[in-house]
Amino acid sequence: MRPPRLGRLATRLFAAQALIVAAGALTLILVAVVVAPGQFRAHVHATMGPMMSGQMAQDLDDALATTLLVSLALAVGAALSASLAVSWFITRRLTRPITQMAAVASRIAAGGYDARVPPSRLGEEFATLDHAFNRMAATLEHTERQRRELLADVAHELRTPVATVDSFLEGLEDDVIPANDDTWQTMREQTRRLRRLVDDIDSVSRAEERQLDLHRTALPVDDAVDDAVRATAIAFADKGVALEHRRSGTAALVEADADRLREILDNLLSNALRHTPAAGVVSVTTSTRPGAVDVTVSDTGEGIAARHLPHVFDRFYRVDPARSRATGGSGIGLTIARALARAHGGELSAASDGVASGARFTLTLPTVGSGRAGA
Repeated sequence: MRPPRLGRLATRLFAAQALIVAAGALTLILVAVVVAPGQFRAHVHATMGPMMSGQMAQDLDDALATTLLVSLALAVGAALSASLAVSWFITRRLTRPITQMAAVASRIAAGGYDARVPPSRLGEEFATLDHAFNRMAATLEHTERQRRELLADVAHELRTPVATVDSFLEGLEDDVIPANDDTWQTMREQTRRLRRLVDDIDSVSRAEERQLDLHRTALPVDDAVDDAVRATAIAFADKGVALEHRRSGTAALVEADADRLREILDNLLSNALRHTPAAGVVSVTTSTRPGAVDVTVSDTGEGIAARHLPHVFDRFYRVDPARSRATGGSGIGLTIARALARAHGGELSAASDGVASGARFTLTLPTVGSGRAGA
């Protein structure tokens, strides 16, 4: 689709300004020719009286007409020239940012998502339009970058299990690998890994689109946290990381899906364990406030640099890609956890004082009776 020819807009604006000027000049001439002579005669008659002869009156009328025509011609010519010059300048000033925006939009449509419109400097309205357009372009650039990273990461995650299954099948066909229990177990593990990745992507997509079927019941938050802590205690003990739960002094009930809430907590705890070295500490603290309860998972691990904090919930985002892949993280657990939190009408946030200073993830949920559950 070809972009509209903005030269036509400039022509129309200039023609409209010229028409306004011409209409004003014509009105001025008509008023001067029709009204001025009568007013002049009445003024002369009132001043000089009836003694003025007919020839003298005709001479005065002729002089007035000549003076008016010359004066109007000069005035209208000067006004028309000045008005058209100003109209031409304004037309160029108004159409230039539109032309630039159309050119930038064409570049973005062609894949140049880094294109931005320069400031138009034509007032608050155009500045708002420039800012809104550039924000849209920045959002498209970020979305396109995420799309490419998502495709690359999905391809990377799929490559290893697919290659493993493929190599085992070739080995079985060539009788190089025996068809024993270990072989089938390895292949089942790889297919489970593929299924888990597909399920994770589907879960986060459905959660972000609020399409999950949540079976809500009133749950004591501390009881749910206790269950999650007990379930992961062995993994923490095996790595030598201390795990503790600090209960709230006030019991809090939330209306939530028990399985989905457990999934959020499991993701937060497994993330903390993955990034906390041996002899570290992971604390789960529950605190209540009017209308909400906060569950904070704090660790003494690697921490998160400030530049990474805004992206830790992005799909497949990894602060350390090599380490995360080595430890089995898919980079989507936190994305799922936040999507599930929002599906419950809550929020999940991250904070850190920097590298080697640990990290804090806070799950906020509305309490029963607050009127915000499922918002």
